[in-house]
Amino acid sequence: MTTLQQTILAKKAALAEIVAAPFARVAERVGDAWPDADAIDERLRESLSMLPNCQLLYAWDLNGIELSSMVRASGPDPSWRGRNLSDRPYLKNHLPFKGVMLSSVYVSKYTFEYCLTVLQAVRRDDQLLGFIAADFAVNDLLRDPRISVPNKVHWQQFRGDPSVRGTVFMQTRTPSVFDRYANESIFAAEALMRECGVFHSHVHFSSGHCSLWLLDDPHNYHLHDIEELINPEMRLVYRARPYAENAKTKEFDIIRVLEQFRALRFLDETIYLRSGSLNVMNGMVGLTFSCDGSHYMSVEDFLDRDLTFWIGAPAPMRQTITG
Repeated sequence: MTTLQQTILAKKAALAEIVAAPFARVAERVGDAWPDADAIDERLRESLSMLPNCQLLYAWDLNGIELSSMVRASGPDPSWRGRNLSDRPYLKNHLPFKGVMLSSVYVSKYTFEYCLTVLQAVRRDDQLLGFIAADFAVNDLLRDPRISVPNKVHWQQFRGDPSVRGTVFMQTRTPSVFDRYANESIFAAEALMRECGVFHSHVHFSSGHCSLWLLDDPHNYHLHDIEELINPEMRLVYRARPYAENAKTKEFDIIRVLEQFRALRFLDETIYLRSGSLNVMNGMVGLTFSCDGSHYMSVEDFLDRDLTFWIGAPAPMRQTITG
């Protein structure tokens, strides 16, 4: 499963692979002009087209002093020549004496945008002369399909309010409206997801209401209490729509997930489900229990767990990330 950190590293690796070869050629051309600042500016200006999405190129010497101008597509800005760059985030780490290195994301003092810098050593006759840098605006990188990675769902757990966890064994489940109409509610929710374009449903079992998001109106959510949800005339509210072909959740798994929600609601009088959500487009399930702890996982992970897993009995787990 892909974690957030793995996604970040994968995108950085994709960028490094794209720029490594052309940036090495830029470094060779700059090395031939070193230390003539005007000539370096011209080499950098000519090289901008070799680095798609690059918004800024510049060079500095071994003492961290900028030698070149700030070179953009609109032309060089010589006002930064001679400036000490040693306080820039990427100069606080080890510099690349061979190959490229990518910085962390930071706010540029020049463009005031979130950016990421690619660094490359400049050498001539095997002597280290200095470094060149290419700044990429994060927003530009996010639009580049070559730097995209699959968005995979991974299991995450978040601990809730400590005061709730500390008193959980002093409470018992209070029957709700949902509890009285549990079967009718899950079948109504399943029908709306399969037949009416509801791609995300969030059922609040304890308070007896649900939130629905529709493919035809994804920016708004629709609230219904349980009585409205199970009313047959609800079918007049939302138009019929074929199940989305690109949904990650199989159509026949919707009822399996909702039935598991119902089972977790009644499984134990102390540790019980307070709310559950299902998003069929990204294949994600969300759970919040009486102890105020929350879990987010893929439909496959959720359906692989038997009920004993949730009340503390040992069961195999693929991956757990504790927040």
